Amino acid sequence: MTSLTAGARRWPRQQPVLFLALAALGWLLAYRALIPLSETIVAALSVERATRLGSALQFFFYDTPKVLLLLTGVVFVMGIVNSHFTAERTRALLAGRSEGVGNVMAAGLGIVTPFCSCSAVPLFIGFVQAGVPLGVTFSFLIAAPMVNEVALALLLAMFGWKIAMLYMGLGLTVAIVAGWLIGRLHMEDQLEGWVRELRTGGHALPDESPTWADRIRAGLDAVGTIVGRVWPYILVGIAIGAAIHGYVPQDFLASFMGRDAWWAVPLSVLLGVPMYSNAAGILPVVEALLSKGAALGTVLAFMMSVVALSLPEVVILRKVLRPRLIATFLGVVAAGILMVGYAFNLVLG
Repeated sequence: MTSLTAGARRWPRQQPVLFLALAALGWLLAYRALIPLSETIVAALSVERATRLGSALQFFFYDTPKVLLLLTGVVFVMGIVNSHFTAERTRALLAGRSEGVGNVMAAGLGIVTPFCSCSAVPLFIGFVQAGVPLGVTFSFLIAAPMVNEVALALLLAMFGWKIAMLYMGLGLTVAIVAGWLIGRLHMEDQLEGWVRELRTGGHALPDESPTWADRIRAGLDAVGTIVGRVWPYILVGIAIGAAIHGYVPQDFLASFMGRDAWWAVPLSVLLGVPMYSNAAGILPVVEALLSKGAALGTVLAFMMSVVALSLPEVVILRKVLRPRLIATFLGVVAAGILMVGYAFNLVLG
């Protein structure tokens, strides 16, 4: 057994290219198998997929390995990237740009990453690990779930290009401005201690010209440190999200939010925060709300709060961020969403 373990440890160092190729192939195959595997597990438990319990279980058995796979892949890649671009070089590169440009770039990257809020957390951690400024990482964390090509395509088909483009513009504005404001508050001390250690070179390489074997080792070390610390929070967060996904009565929610009143926008944000879905998953609820006479601004505020401010996301982030920074993040983004909702309702009269 000892010799096998030692051999497994030597293999990446002796054949790094083969190791990377097989690791990438295994990761892709595992990711593609997530949906059928989750459905197989639910069927093996003799639970009907169409029931609330079946929906919650399938969601849990799909999302948990998905987020863990994303986290492992992103952290491993960032560990290798950091061997080329250290935290100091990354900060120096971004420091040479005009203020706000990094936020715009990060928010734009969020558009092409169709992740829910929990799935965006691994990339957020990767940015933090690379020494990217905190405000820039938050612009990505907000934009990735809020604005993506799937949501835009569905909004385009359902409501036309004006609504789709307005939603994209408002979502990006919230992400850019919120990230910029958080960056201006200089709350780096509100990162957890182990995260701050990563930002200051927690996985330094032995020399200035590391081999690919050294880079792979740095990636594996990063995975061991970060995934080893975060995975319990991921399990708890996804379990909460699965329960909400399976048991929140959407028809009752739609009828309750169908009222057009001044308090509808803040109420919609409060109701959206505990929920958990991506933009595509919440669109059927959006259709139901609109069919019951809810104002479009109120509905979009609800949609934004669901996809950008989820309770499971907060649970996972708690391992990375301290409560004051999490509260600031929630407050700044919620304020932006409120302004979007009221502005939308005002413009559409």
